[in-house]
Amino acid sequence: MSTATTTPSTSASPTARQVWTRTRGVLLALVVLLVAATGLAATRSGEQHGRLDPRSADRYGSRAVAELLKDRGVSVRVVTTLEAAMTSADPDTTLLVSAPNLLTPNQRHTLHGATTGTGGRTVLLAPGPAAASELAPGVRVGSPAPVTPRPPDCSLPAALRAGAAETGGFRYTADNPDSLACYPVDSTSSLLVLSEREAGDTVLLGAPDLLYNERLDHEGNASLALQLLGSRPHLVWYIPSLSDPSTGNGGEGDDNGTDSDGTEGESGFLDLIPSGWLWGTLQLALAAVLAAIWRARRLGPVIVERLPVAIRASESTEGRARLQRKANARDRAAASLRRATRTRLAPLVGVPLRDAHSPAELLPAVSVRIGPSDSDLHALLFGQAPTDDAALVLLADRLDTLEREVRTS
Repeated sequence: MSTATTTPSTSASPTARQVWTRTRGVLLALVVLLVAATGLAATRSGEQHGRLDPRSADRYGSRAVAELLKDRGVSVRVVTTLEAAMTSADPDTTLLVSAPNLLTPNQRHTLHGATTGTGGRTVLLAPGPAAASELAPGVRVGSPAPVTPRPPDCSLPAALRAGAAETGGFRYTADNPDSLACYPVDSTSSLLVLSEREAGDTVLLGAPDLLYNERLDHEGNASLALQLLGSRPHLVWYIPSLSDPSTGNGGEGDDNGTDSDGTEGESGFLDLIPSGWLWGTLQLALAAVLAAIWRARRLGPVIVERLPVAIRASESTEGRARLQRKANARDRAAASLRRATRTRLAPLVGVPLRDAHSPAELLPAVSVRIGPSDSDLHALLFGQAPTDDAALVLLADRLDTLEREVRTS
């Protein structure tokens, strides 16, 4: 009666349990990140907008001052395009530009032309040197100063009624005799009002902090904000947007969006990406390179570790043979067999181990030991790789026969 035996599998492929053990940490991290992102999106959803947005109740929003203005009969309207901002310019309107530094040179040039001589008020929040030179010609801009409570120290009625307020940021000076400089910082001011009599006025505020929800109740911030923004029945709050069609032409040109040579301006893909994203990507790439260098320095010489269990040589040989068979690596198997045979034959025929794999040293010694032979020793010990499994088995048998002949001769 014969008993069927099953050969245990020695496949090198990982099992499902091993795959789960190796990947469960990464999967758990991804789940945690997904849950955190979902929770953050849920908690921050709703009536929330960006910084200095009159619809936002966040700490850096400006909903509080917008509601106070509405209570005093001032209508507040939010616009996100240059065209809407220009059409709203009239004597009864205050135009607030929340981010003049984000406007392109062509947008600033167009906006200044549309607001000049309208009789209304234009309020610019923290315009830098480039924005101030276009929107308020003749104004010089100094480096930013800290935002702290400062006295008005000027004759502007709105500033005198408000008293000390949290001002700072960019500092301005102007040669215009009709300008009023308030809240001084050294020899400059953080609030500058350029009056043009019946043509209206332009207000430059060095820092927008007093309009934030969290700071509106500090010092005289609320009083100054309400007087600067509530001098007209209507307030148009202009928040520049990347979706504005006028951002497509970033160079100098005329008001209809054409370049100086009359051709329509076109922007490539990179021109539509804010500069902050480009710098952020560059910083991430630099961080990745530095991390790779840091990790590479941790790689030292290979450390030989003792195996937790003893493995028999036959099992290791069988496992390696199965891997080579699975990969059809007959060339590697034949090379291993020939190398092992040459290594064992060299001491038997008096050849040093360092010359065991040299045909010029090994083959003459073997020929002298076994005498004339019908087999080609060079093809047997240093020949080509077998073309199929049968040839490989035949090679192994011939090598064994050769080794026995040398031992018994």
